[in-house]
Amino acid sequence: MYVRSHKGWEIPEARVTPEAIALNRRTLLAGAGALTATNAIGLGAAQAAADPTLDLYPAKKNTTYEAGRPVTAMRFNLTYNNFYEFGAHKGIYKDAQRLITRPWEIQIAGEVEKPFTIGIDDLIRKIPLEERIYRHRCVEAWSMTVPWTGFPVRKFIDLAKPLSSAKYIRMETFFNPEVATGQRPSLFQSSLPWPYVEGMTMAEARNDLALFVTGAYGKPLPKQMGAPFRLHLPWKYGFKSIKSIVKIEFTRTRPKSFWEAILPREYGFWANVNPEVRHPRWSQATERVLGTNNRIPTELFNGYGPWVSDLYKDLKDERLWM
Repeated sequence: MYVRSHKGWEIPEARVTPEAIALNRRTLLAGAGALTATNAIGLGAAQAAADPTLDLYPAKKNTTYEAGRPVTAMRFNLTYNNFYEFGAHKGIYKDAQRLITRPWEIQIAGEVEKPFTIGIDDLIRKIPLEERIYRHRCVEAWSMTVPWTGFPVRKFIDLAKPLSSAKYIRMETFFNPEVATGQRPSLFQSSLPWPYVEGMTMAEARNDLALFVTGAYGKPLPKQMGAPFRLHLPWKYGFKSIKSIVKIEFTRTRPKSFWEAILPREYGFWANVNPEVRHPRWSQATERVLGTNNRIPTELFNGYGPWVSDLYKDLKDERLWM
């Protein structure tokens, strides 16, 4: 397997988005519209103010994993979202406000010493929060850079106390068609296997990069970004980073993910970022940077190869890039 010797954040300066462009008001007007962005920021602020864990933000920054790119302005992340529970378009942020995030419980099940259920506010206060700035690469060939707040999945594993028989972690999002219109039967979505399911190996989960996320931009997570509890795996395509988690199950067998069940030819279990392996319908060689629309080359493992490539050295027969 090819592994780069340079560190993941070492991107040539010429490829970094200039700060003037990232902050330019004209970019905002052309991309999302000033009124829309202002309304979205207002929604995000209102959500944060109502969160019982607001006192924990902003968390201390962990500088181990520098992104090497400017942070994507929050206004773009608040108005450009994939969240199929609320529809197949990118502008679902208004519909996502219907999501009720308190009370919110997470069920811990499967191959563990003792299954249990824990409230999100209790969980957030059990494990110290930290901020990490990570790249995010969507399988649709766009990208962003986000200051996430959360805690390493490995620390959650210590809390859950899985048995040695656990080889995978299966995660499940909420199912509530009364709130989430995208989960209601329709011509487009009648056959979708709700709820959304994703999975990872125990080895991936124990990698220090794997992060359970509770906040972004120094505040609790906005609903459209997966409140109150989501996953982020920065070396994988974004659909692996499941949102609004309600169940975490430790299993002996590999789970089948949501998109793998729908389109197995296009979406697999691993979904590691690789610019040399095409999606069946488009190239993955480059990506469009959200907020600037600059197109830049994609990095193997999204630039995080030095920390994760060893996870896959004995898996040469697997479809690692789908």
